[in-house]
Amino acid sequence: MAIKTSDLNAKLFGKADKRRATTPQEAQKAAKEQAQIIELAVAGEELVAFELMRIPANQVEKETVVFAENAREQSFLNEHALSDVLSTLKERGQQYPAVGRRRADGKIEVLDGSRRRMSCILANKEFLVYVAENINAEHAKFLSDVANAHKPLSLYEKGKEMQSKLDSGEAEDQKALAKMFQCSEALVSGALKAAALPLELLQAYPNVADLGRPTIVKLHKQFSELDTSKQAKLIEKCHDQGRLVWQRSEAQGVARITKDVSETLEEWIEELAPRKRSAVNKIDLVKGRVSYTRKGNNLALNMKKIDDKTMKEILQFVESKLQ
Repeated sequence: MAIKTSDLNAKLFGKADKRRATTPQEAQKAAKEQAQIIELAVAGEELVAFELMRIPANQVEKETVVFAENAREQSFLNEHALSDVLSTLKERGQQYPAVGRRRADGKIEVLDGSRRRMSCILANKEFLVYVAENINAEHAKFLSDVANAHKPLSLYEKGKEMQSKLDSGEAEDQKALAKMFQCSEALVSGALKAAALPLELLQAYPNVADLGRPTIVKLHKQFSELDTSKQAKLIEKCHDQGRLVWQRSEAQGVARITKDVSETLEEWIEELAPRKRSAVNKIDLVKGRVSYTRKGNNLALNMKKIDDKTMKEILQFVESKLQ
């Protein structure tokens, strides 16, 4: 009776379906087909064998951790931020295994696939991960960075990376960062502003990755104008009742919840530090009929009991003066 090569490998080596992938396409195909072992040249260097592990749903949090240097902020990963993964996961299961390395304490450190990991936790699904025994720190960072390129980081996460480059001296200023990260200086400025905001404040939103530069810049300005004690009170409000702001919203859909959160934060900031409104004196021109207010170069007229003919004459006069 004929025997499959994969079965022969299993009998000889105790491992089934061993693949050697020399290109990203081959690696992707092997991963999709969930080959038991994949051999990869990590960072184009030595060949490393990754074995497919299946972690039971109730053991994912206990048996796996996320690589500490992963640029993706794990606290942002909720059902809204992971909706793209969760929809597929619930219907067809995990399509592509994650990638990790075995730590000295026996736990699996996830290098590529932190979003898939959290999705499995939220959906209570089995977690598939390719695990290697000998991955050094440099290669671990390489795998993690390559993985994050598939799903764009939020402005906050990009800003954290950029700030670390400034702190380490790898980049001198925002212009150097723009060149290093191949983006505009405006984006660099927005990302750094995002990174300067407290994590607890950004966690108010359902999906931080959806926050654009205008929202971040506005929030940064509003928050920066508060003194330290009021900033602390705002953060406290964000975590009141043990629930995040987005979890308290009654709006439906991420876009509407995001808008609702922004409006809520603005209301709280206004309560904590009401804006001083300059007094505008109203002057009566014709008592009971015409009054006006003047603010800077602006003039506002308030007229009562004006018939159509008079209105037309007044408008024509104004038009003739301002054309």
